[in-house]
This record gives sequence, structure tokens and C-alpha cells, in this order.
Amino acid sequence: MTTLLSAPRLVFSAPSSGSGKTTVTSVVAAALRARGLSVAPFKAGPDYLDPTHLERAAGAAARNLDGFLLPPRTLEALFARTASKADVSLIEGVMGLFDGRDAASDEASTAELARRLRAPVVLVIDAWGAARSVAATALGFRNFAPDLELVGVILNRVGSGRHAHMCETALEQVGVRSFGYLERGSTLALPERHLGLVGALEHPLDPAVFARAAATLDLEGLLEAAHAAGPLEVDGAALPLPRPRRARIGVAWDEAFHFYYPDALEALEAAGAELVRFSPLRDAALPEVGALYFGGGYPELHAAALEANRTLRAAVRDFAATGRPVVGECGGLMYLGRSLSDPQGQVFEMTGVTPLRSRMTGRLTLGYREVVALHDSPLAQAGQTLRGHEFHYSVLEDPSPRPAYRAAGGQQLEGYASGSVLASYLHLHFAGAPDLARRFVETAS
Repeated sequence: MTTLLSAPRLVFSAPSSGSGKTTVTSVVAAALRARGLSVAPFKAGPDYLDPTHLERAAGAAARNLDGFLLPPRTLEALFARTASKADVSLIEGVMGLFDGRDAASDEASTAELARRLRAPVVLVIDAWGAARSVAATALGFRNFAPDLELVGVILNRVGSGRHAHMCETALEQVGVRSFGYLERGSTLALPERHLGLVGALEHPLDPAVFARAAATLDLEGLLEAAHAAGPLEVDGAALPLPRPRRARIGVAWDEAFHFYYPDALEALEAAGAELVRFSPLRDAALPEVGALYFGGGYPELHAAALEANRTLRAAVRDFAATGRPVVGECGGLMYLGRSLSDPQGQVFEMTGVTPLRSRMTGRLTLGYREVVALHDSPLAQAGQTLRGHEFHYSVLEDPSPRPAYRAAGGQQLEGYASGSVLASYLHLHFAGAPDLARRFVETAS
């Protein structure tokens, strides 16, 4: 059964990464929240770090909307499930507006997402070092895809009120609306490290900083544009019905492991799992569970502490030896291996659940992946095709003795799968593939 969703919503995009999308979206979210509105924050694409800043600003969990990992109807239903409970939804885009899976189409781009959600787009333009040129940028983006509803721009890193006036005068000449600007300065700067922005928990900002920044934004205009979004048709059967509770799954959660999609964890719960958090950094024992799940994160930044917790490392190794399911993604793969080497060459012992040895490098491996499972595992059956995303600076020292996956249509091998253990660099999304969630819960029962 289909329903029509009438939910105020806006997409914040930009010409490229680094333009200030996260900062602008966070400032708008915090300002609207300060007005007493409930704000539902979303992040386009597979990013785990930007959502922490959106969540802090909005006071609500930020959810990922990924056009590659989520089937269209599922994506729309997940958006509707959260957006229907909020006064306004704010969606931060990924990279540039038209950047997605490849250069020949809008697949998995912010533009594709905006079309699918029938959401107006606000373009964030870094105005530092420019004036009249911002109008050319805005006009080019509007004309590149006339079917998109590009309702205006927000200028970021503006030098002064006079600079903003110059930019806005040029925008008026080409008929592009300005929703205000944020001034250049260090108070709103979000620090970065090798995987992207530093998470919000590590870089708290005073709410007063957001309030001051929002003073130069046209919040009424933004709300007006959000309320002008047309109704969205949603398939009510796109999400599986919840199943009775039947298994407990331990989820590694601390500073070293916290890369999880909220909708993916809720898909595990809908499949019948009770999720129990534990800390590989601090806990001396594992919870009473039927399976373990280690997501991504920053094990390389906490390698010494992970190594020092010998009791927990031994408990994970003993747990795997019983034949109960153990799944590791990216950082989880590194922790489940024999060792982890940092950029200086120092080697830290990990759990030894798998024979893999990982090493940090200065080279980024990034992109969407489609793979075929080579062996039965706690998540998939041999021959099953899966979609995932890679984003890491580490590599394996040696070829895996029992690869988990082969690239669809290729020969590249990846990961490790043996018995009840699965370790891979792939980040999966259980909401996009609920059969994986159901299998995980069944094997944990």
C-alpha cells in the first residue's frame, strides 16, 4: 500500500567536498532546534562521521540515505519513517551535487537523492576569494540540471558583510536567491583526520557559537522553501515487519568502534535481535550473547589500549572458538586479525581470531563495491551478491588464506570467511539487505 508523505525537507549540497556542507547544515539544524522545532537530520552517502555533527546539532539521530546501498523504495520508506515524526528534515549531501558512483551519471549522487525525495536543494558555496564568480557557479549548477529544484544558495566563509553584499548583488543578477551567509573564522571550523572530520564527541562546540553564526542566515526563507516540498509517494511494504526477539548480539561500541548505520542496527532488531553494547577498550568480559559484531572505527588510534586489554582479546578468541558467529567490518577486521601495524612500524597484537595482519598506510582505498560471497558465512550464502562500501587507509600484509568475497564481474578477492567467522573491509547496510540481518540473527540464535 502506498501513502503520500507531506514533510518539510531541504537538501544542502555544494559544488565539491570541503565547501562547508556539514557546518552549514549543523548551524541550520541547531538554529531551528533552538526555535523549538523538531529536526530530523540525514546524511547522503555512506559517511559515518558527518552524521555525528548533525546529530549533536539537531538533538536526534542522523540517518544515512545511500542510493547504492539502499534500494529506492527502501530508501524512501526509511526517510519517511523518520521525517514523518519531525517538523522539518535536513539532508546533508555527499561530495558535490552531481558526484556519485561514476562520472557519466548521477547514480548514488545527492542530485539523484533530491529527485527521489522531491526535495528542494540549497547550494552551499565557499565564497572565500570570490565575489561575482559565485553567481556563475550557482547559475551553472542550476542550468546543468533544470529538473532539480535548486531554490538558492548559502555563502560560506564570507569575509565581511560587504563581501556578502557583493556576492548577493551578483546572485540577484542571475535570479538566484541567497539564504544568507556564514562568516569565515575558526570558531566553526571542524577538524579533520585521515578518515574525514573528527567526530562530534571529540570536538564539542558551544551551542552559542551556532546561535551567533545563524544570525546571518535567512531561517524564515529556508523554512518556507522546506514547506514547499511536494508530497512523496512511499511504499508502505518496503520495510520488513518486526520479528519476535530470538537472539542477543554483542555490538562493539567505544572510541575505537562506532561506525554503524542507525537504520542497519534497527534492521537487526527488526529481524529479532537484542543488541548489547560492549567495549573492547575497557570491558574485562563479554556480555552473554550468541554473536559478536565489530563495526568500523579507529582501532589504529587505540591500538595500544586494545592490545593492553588482553583479557577481552582472549575472551573474543575463545568465543570464536566455540563456533558462535563473529563478524568484523573494516576496523573490526583489523581487530579480529593477528596484528595491527601503525605508520611508524610499531606492531600491536590483536585478537588472533583470523590469521590476517593489517598495516596502516598513507593510501586511501575508497569506493562502492559489488561482491559475490565465496563461502557460507554468518551473513550470506556462497554465491550471494552483496553491495558495500570501502573506506580505509590500512592494507593486509599478506593475501587472505580464505577470502570472503570476489569482486562481481572481476577476480579481485577480499576479506576472510571461515566457519562462523567473517571479517571484511566492506561496510554493509542491513536495512538495504534485510536477508543478511535475518541470517545473522538466525545464526546467533
